[in-house]
Amino acid sequence: MFFKISDKKKIIIKRIYKIALILVGLIIVIFNDTFGELEGFVEFIAFYSMIVFITISHWLFKQIRSIIRLKNEKAKTELMHLKSQVNPHFFFNMLNNLYGLVDRDSKKAQKLILKLSDMMRYSIYDGEKDTVLLSQEITYLENYIELHKMRYHKIIDIVFNHNIKDDSIEIMPLLYIILLENAFKHGVENLRENAYVYINMTAENDQINFEIENNFDSTQEKQETGIGLKNLKRRLELVYPKNHTLTVSELDNVYSATLNIKNL
Repeated sequence: MFFKISDKKKIIIKRIYKIALILVGLIIVIFNDTFGELEGFVEFIAFYSMIVFITISHWLFKQIRSIIRLKNEKAKTELMHLKSQVNPHFFFNMLNNLYGLVDRDSKKAQKLILKLSDMMRYSIYDGEKDTVLLSQEITYLENYIELHKMRYHKIIDIVFNHNIKDDSIEIMPLLYIILLENAFKHGVENLRENAYVYINMTAENDQINFEIENNFDSTQEKQETGIGLKNLKRRLELVYPKNHTLTVSELDNVYSATLNIKNL
């Protein structure tokens, strides 16, 4: 469930309940003052008011539940759409590279194809799940890094440290790939030498901290990076609305991003 009855809605329901009780009391007082003491009248009004209140409460509950269900369906549809937008151009670019590599280095092309097929399988099948093991997400990121290492004809300093103390931790799939993809696309891609990507991930006590840093060429025309980040931010808002922090910074030709998710 993405949405639950909020504290504000609970307060509204309590207010309606109090108003209903006040109205019942007023009805009893008014009729009692007007018609005097009537045997069984108070009991009748109380019973009738209780039936009315239960009916109204049931209707309100159904309306709120319907609104929550519609919001959840809308959120799931939006989330599926956002997931489908994750790195499709990467696969197209890699397939184009494979086309030329088959004739030059068939063994290297075979390795690339195997890793690429693993990544596509993960994106298509595991990417549709609500959550996956964090270890699966790490393997996906490692395959992505290996593919880029095999693709480039230059030395890149890539370090991926991960310290996972709880193997049972699960996370939304395809979450970190946007940050990693940006590091390559807007950093490594345009640097001829001394390119680096440093990644550090820790997970313990139902919390995951992911940090990534890369250098870039400030003389190159700046490319648009907002679409991927907007996608990531929206997915985080849908799944981890109050349990995440995402910060990005750009200073002295160094781009860094930190994503912290807690209460998993």
